[in-house]
Amino acid sequence: MSKPITWILAIGLLTIVFIGAIPLHYITFTSRVAGMNDFLSRWEGARSFFIDGVSPYSDQATLNIQTRIYGKAAEGEQDPGYFVYPFYTVFFVMPTVFVDYAWASAMWMVILEACLLLTMVLLLNFYQYQPKPLVLAFLLLFALLDYPAGRGLFLGQLSHVVYLLQIFTIWALYKGYGLWAGVALACATLKPQMTYMLAPLFLLWALRYRQWRFMGGFLGMFAILMGVSFILQPDWFGDWVNQVRLYPQYTAISVPDTGSPVWIIVQSWLGLGDIAELLVALVFVVVMLWGWWMLIIQKQSDRFLWVVSLTLVVTHLVALRTATPHFVLFNLIWFFYVFKFKPVGVYISLSLIAVSMWTLFLLTIDGNQEHPILYVPMPLFAFALLIITRKRWWDDAPRLHTEATS
Repeated sequence: MSKPITWILAIGLLTIVFIGAIPLHYITFTSRVAGMNDFLSRWEGARSFFIDGVSPYSDQATLNIQTRIYGKAAEGEQDPGYFVYPFYTVFFVMPTVFVDYAWASAMWMVILEACLLLTMVLLLNFYQYQPKPLVLAFLLLFALLDYPAGRGLFLGQLSHVVYLLQIFTIWALYKGYGLWAGVALACATLKPQMTYMLAPLFLLWALRYRQWRFMGGFLGMFAILMGVSFILQPDWFGDWVNQVRLYPQYTAISVPDTGSPVWIIVQSWLGLGDIAELLVALVFVVVMLWGWWMLIIQKQSDRFLWVVSLTLVVTHLVALRTATPHFVLFNLIWFFYVFKFKPVGVYISLSLIAVSMWTLFLLTIDGNQEHPILYVPMPLFAFALLIITRKRWWDDAPRLHTEATS
């Protein structure tokens, strides 16, 4: 059987499986439990725009969101559930807004599961790891049930879509698909708190190494996203900024003692002030910029993957607010080490990662709130690994041949 036919059959089979999974999720879960509140705010905002014809940032859309969550307008310290994402997020959610929420959330959960599994396949290909069937089954199970992945599924987090887009960006650059890498990175800006450091790094790198296809893909796609957004909702940007400005205030009330890992350690635990937090955050940023200097100014291209990984970690260490589902991105780092182990090492190491985080969650959960301690171990451990074993990354990480995408 020829390779194209094999791919067509495989894609067709997977499509049938995922479509069939939607009614299964609906029957067993979403028709019984109206959850996934992170998705609900974005879904109702998009539904309000496409069906009701109102801005997702409007008072009416906000009331629609609150009514979905609480059955009435939010009161007191309840999360107001603002849309709070860039307008073009509605394009990613649009396929789900024409059915009721139970079916929409079933569709969305399957989409997120597909994102997690597809990203695992990309990582396997990226690191050129060819596991035996039992190991592959274990890896796919880990992709769905690891703590950041599982929590993201439960909440309906768009972070899993961004995870796929960011890993695809890296994979595509290594495979020589610079144009598509740029397109994917532009789409990943739908969740700015996950991309606000990565996008500038890639754009500076593209300028320095003359990666015009990548630059064109990013700028072209970003222009399309922004342009269509302004055509459909001319005043969206100001309304979005206003909701972003309010975001730290109401989340500090509805979800107290959570923020960046640096904020949690310095302010919440140690009781130090803003200046101390700024200084500690600056240390992490300076280390990251040292990596940028080596890659961009000194053109030490062998350090590309290490610098990208370091940037992803620092992004979530110092962000104004982050979320544990975002940490699924750290699989890029874990697998650099894990895929060098024998199968028994793969089982043990990934089981330790998954079991330790789920155990910590169960031991520290406060009512229905995740304890802030869950924000700390993964990013700090990843940062320490990257610093301690940096020379191993510089010597052994996959090499990016920049001429392939020029």
